[in-house]
Amino acid sequence: MSHRERMASPLPDHASLLAELQEVRRAGLVRLRGRALPALESAAEAVTETTAARSPGAAVEALLRQAVSHLDAGTLRTAAEYTLGLAQGTRDWPASSRRRSAASVYGVSVERFRKDQEVMVLGEVAEYILRLVSQEGGAPGAGADEWSVGTHRSVQVRAGDRQVGLTVHVHPVDLLRDVDVVVSPVNVHLALPEPYKSSVAASLRRAASVRGVTGDVLDDPLHDELRKWAARHGTAGRAVLPGTVAATGSGALAGQGVRRIYHAAIAVPRAGTNDYDVLPADVTRAVSRALALLAEEGDRHTPPLRSVCFPLLGSGRGGLPYGVSLAAVWAAVEAELARGAQWDVHFVVRAPEAAALVERIPAGM
Repeated sequence: MSHRERMASPLPDHASLLAELQEVRRAGLVRLRGRALPALESAAEAVTETTAARSPGAAVEALLRQAVSHLDAGTLRTAAEYTLGLAQGTRDWPASSRRRSAASVYGVSVERFRKDQEVMVLGEVAEYILRLVSQEGGAPGAGADEWSVGTHRSVQVRAGDRQVGLTVHVHPVDLLRDVDVVVSPVNVHLALPEPYKSSVAASLRRAASVRGVTGDVLDDPLHDELRKWAARHGTAGRAVLPGTVAATGSGALAGQGVRRIYHAAIAVPRAGTNDYDVLPADVTRAVSRALALLAEEGDRHTPPLRSVCFPLLGSGRGGLPYGVSLAAVWAAVEAELARGAQWDVHFVVRAPEAAALVERIPAGM
């Protein structure tokens, strides 16, 4: 496949990559031949120039080694190497032996590792595969091929009668540095997702947690502070109104310069399913409330809170298209900036095509 053809190929999604990584974990590297791994194979084609000269199994293995090499050195990378059979001498180990060795890295039981750390580890590998693919320009859409993950840009926009700058980040939310407030979507029960999941809220919960030397969670501050917020405001055990915003500290993220998390309640669980409904009007209401809260408490901090970062709220499991989410967020942000607010506004997205939409705000999206 030519470089131009790879550029036109759609990015594999995180869920597909995760499912196929779990298949690799079960099968082992020596049994990949003949297995259907379309997401991993398309990612390998996008990343590796010499894929055509390799068997699909060899190309996938090369991709996995490249992705795992980018994980943090220590427990995370070592556990990934054991889990996928990339550690020296483990290519032909049965899945049970690899899982047992990976569990020992974290000092937990095999069953606990299976339910918790293993999903987190494979999720991180999937994240880095997406980053590698995006760096090769695999995302479609106008302007998307100009972006690479891990970069940021300034965009000049009009808000009322003045021109203001926005900063656009294309990388996982937990890589943000030196942004005072990050707005995180949450359901109306203020129940955070499990930290091993791949959503914005799960990533922030995971990054904010305090862990011991074995990787065990010693403190889960976002979860605990949200429970206290609910008790303090008399909402424990019941849903809050969509658009409500609960402010908490940032836990371990304070070491990255992130000082506050504003949890925006926008997702309404759909009865009898695992799905959510998100209305654009609730997104706009939540963003307005987040900016009002920033104005209320900003000067009570030293130094004052001045910067705020928004993901495209509701564009994950909430199902809103990127453009719809961006329009809902921008409606509230533009209104405040037009009134003279001096906030340093950031957007963080995972997909280059979403970043390209943010860049088109000056042209009316």
